[in-house]
Amino acid sequence: MKKWLLTMLFGTALVLGACGGGAGDNGGNNGGSSGSNGGETSESAAAEELFQSNCATCHGSDLSGGSGPNLTSVGADYSADEIVDIIKNGKGNMPAQKQVSDEDAQTIASWLAEKK
Repeated sequence: MKKWLLTMLFGTALVLGACGGGAGDNGGNNGGSSGSNGGETSESAAAEELFQSNCATCHGSDLSGGSGPNLTSVGADYSADEIVDIIKNGKGNMPAQKQVSDEDAQTIASWLAEKK
């Protein structure tokens, strides 16, 4: 059941990600306060898609944990920079995630740091 749900969530994220235009990548970098909502939404969607494909297997598709710890309020304990360090170098039982690029790690970490 978990694999089916995870597959469906990942497939949905891929479909939704493919529907977005190329302008979404630049949208988050261009706006001040007026453009932040649109940029945040596409950046959050991208971060969630990265999380689903790289982290959800251990941390749960809803951040609630599994074989890895619960991340629903990880931002209360760690900054984005600390989360990047954990992703890239590992911590405790979590191995370093060498397959995650520096840019993707930063995207995921910024998204997770907002979870307080």
